[in-house]
Amino acid sequence: MSKTDNFITIDFSEEMKNSYRDYAMSVIIARALPDVRDGLKPVQRRILYAMRELGLHPDKPHRKSARIVGDTMGKYHPHGDSSIYEALVRMTEDYSLSIPLVDGHGNFGSIDGDSAAAMRYTEARLSKGALSLLENLDKGLVDFIPNFDDSEQEPVVLPATIPNLLINGTTGIAVGMATNIPPHNPSEVIDGVIAYMDKKNISIPELMKYIKAPDFPTGGTIINADEIEGMYERGEGKIKIRAKHEIEKGDNGRSNIVITEIPYTVAGNKTKLVESLVTLMKDKVFDEMYDVRDESSKEGIRVVIEVKKDRDIDNLLNGLYKKTALEDTYSMNLLAVKEQQPIVFNLKSLIEEFVVFQEEIYTKEYKYLLDKAYARLEIVKGLIKAIDVIDLIIEILRGSSSIKQARACLIHGDTSDIKFKSEKSKKIAATLDFSERQAEAILTMQLSKLIGLEIMKLHEEQDSLLSSITEYELILSDERELFKVIKTRLRSYKKMFAGERKTLLHNVEKVEYKEEVKIEDIYVLIDRFGYTKSIDSASYNRAQADTLNEYAHIVMMKNLDKLCIFTAEGNMYQVKASAIPKGKLKDKGTLIQSLCKIGKEEPLLFTGFEQLYESQLLFATKNGYVKLVSGTEFETIRSMIASTKLDDGDAVAGICMLTAADAIAVDRKVIMLTEKGTSLGYNLEEVSELKKTSRGVKGIALDAKDQVSYVGVFDSQTDTFMYRDKELSVRKVRNRKRGAKGQKATLTL
Repeated sequence: MSKTDNFITIDFSEEMKNSYRDYAMSVIIARALPDVRDGLKPVQRRILYAMRELGLHPDKPHRKSARIVGDTMGKYHPHGDSSIYEALVRMTEDYSLSIPLVDGHGNFGSIDGDSAAAMRYTEARLSKGALSLLENLDKGLVDFIPNFDDSEQEPVVLPATIPNLLINGTTGIAVGMATNIPPHNPSEVIDGVIAYMDKKNISIPELMKYIKAPDFPTGGTIINADEIEGMYERGEGKIKIRAKHEIEKGDNGRSNIVITEIPYTVAGNKTKLVESLVTLMKDKVFDEMYDVRDESSKEGIRVVIEVKKDRDIDNLLNGLYKKTALEDTYSMNLLAVKEQQPIVFNLKSLIEEFVVFQEEIYTKEYKYLLDKAYARLEIVKGLIKAIDVIDLIIEILRGSSSIKQARACLIHGDTSDIKFKSEKSKKIAATLDFSERQAEAILTMQLSKLIGLEIMKLHEEQDSLLSSITEYELILSDERELFKVIKTRLRSYKKMFAGERKTLLHNVEKVEYKEEVKIEDIYVLIDRFGYTKSIDSASYNRAQADTLNEYAHIVMMKNLDKLCIFTAEGNMYQVKASAIPKGKLKDKGTLIQSLCKIGKEEPLLFTGFEQLYESQLLFATKNGYVKLVSGTEFETIRSMIASTKLDDGDAVAGICMLTAADAIAVDRKVIMLTEKGTSLGYNLEEVSELKKTSRGVKGIALDAKDQVSYVGVFDSQTDTFMYRDKELSVRKVRNRKRGAKGQKATLTL
């Protein structure tokens, strides 16, 4: 055999495609999605089955969680102990499930967000709710398959006799799909199932007379109740949930908003919710808030928000709903596995699948009971018949040399080698024809069965068995009778798990929060590296001059204003004052590139929009073009616009902001300097006011390869100005007409 015979050539892309498909299906079917029949994921089913095998029934002592996890992982689910324990913990949470399936003992976490203790410290056992999923598992109602290493058998599905998928809901993320089925009220779901049995062509609106909407264990209020019907029709949609609150009188004329129930999406994260409220209060996002306290206890949730005196509580609540998880969205997706295929169901089809499953397992159950009743009836009839000829049977037993010989006589009338007292007895014995079961029961019968009272009990049992057989055969032959049995058991579960609806249903129109922001002065500080922050006026006034000199740009503006940044590339960027991080003088701040998309562009001017709106800007480009532009030209809602038109290869050399007084003054002088040291001065009134989309007019004639490096506007009282750390004289710059060639500048005095 050649070396090449040991290699198999395959197409790489095809292999990757097939492997990924296998992986995806494994995750979808065997890990992440629930079975539509029992509503359980494989890990949950295996945990419950392992606990049943350990005998951890509700009336038995708790067992260490580590033992349960070990048995589950070693026998049925070889995918890591942490995932198994997390699934076990979730099945204990009464704030996640309507009917918890595991009864936990110890620290299994809390609604606040506390983690469960390690599995070696906690204990667990099955709950009463779990028994409704595991009941009659030994009656052959469901199929069993080998486990991962063929050493054990595990059920394909549990014989669930309650609609667990709708009652407890589930959540899971697979490959390319996800399921998010909300929990429902057990009583409502059971009523809905019974209504479907009574009328199989029932519509979803008719079903919703019983199953009104999801019922979350944490309560709250669904505020888009009118949209639920459409979600149930499609099998998907977004449910908006709000916390429940009460208004109480507080101290010193204040009022208290008391949160008593939180949205289901926050269950297990209540502490983060409270922390977000505290942060909003400290940052003064809501000026109405005076204090936030978490007074929750075993009696229930109680988060107190103190509201300042004479403030609009409804407006504050609207703001809290908008900016916190007190109002949240639950994305419903009724996705489950049916016959190894993931399918999006609607409300009716989910109930239909459950009812079909019930017909299947109840039919198997009653066939099992019927077979068992027939088997017992056969034995009882044999015992009654045996008692009538008990003397003969005793004679056979005494005359036989072995059990086998006596059994053969009872079943086949074989009297050979058996010693009888008379030929008459032998002839009667030869007519015996008990079945094998009857013969076995006779041979093991106790003498106490010969008491008259026991004989009477056998006759009573025979009558009872005949009655049961008649009942079982009727149930198996008539769907209506079968449904009666299913309904009876469902009603018993309804009585066991009954509870009032916790989640209220309302339709609330979207109400905007009317933000009452106090207008105040702030100072935006930008250092030479571009780190930016804002401070209040009090902090600015307390700052030392040396400290402020460290900043390349300082802009005073209002807290509702926008910071405008003009760059050499001819763009203007806007940043809302609220987006600029507040801080202290010692804080570093945030890079300006993180606040807007300025990138590596060179900033030339920083100003507040309110000041810009009332001003004019003098633009000068490196190619010598100038123009005046009104500040109103830059009013926009966009975060970036072009501030001026530039030719290819041109750039903005400088920008001067002119107030209204500057614009009308007659003694204002424009000075332009170039890289080669020439200068030109002319009156400001020679510069035309143009649109921002124009290029401008010629401000200075340039020599070859020269370009403008500076522009400034000065009045007659100004003597000197700074240029590249050098002091220049305004008076030494010759005045000529705009557009003329500059003079050679004397840069130092």
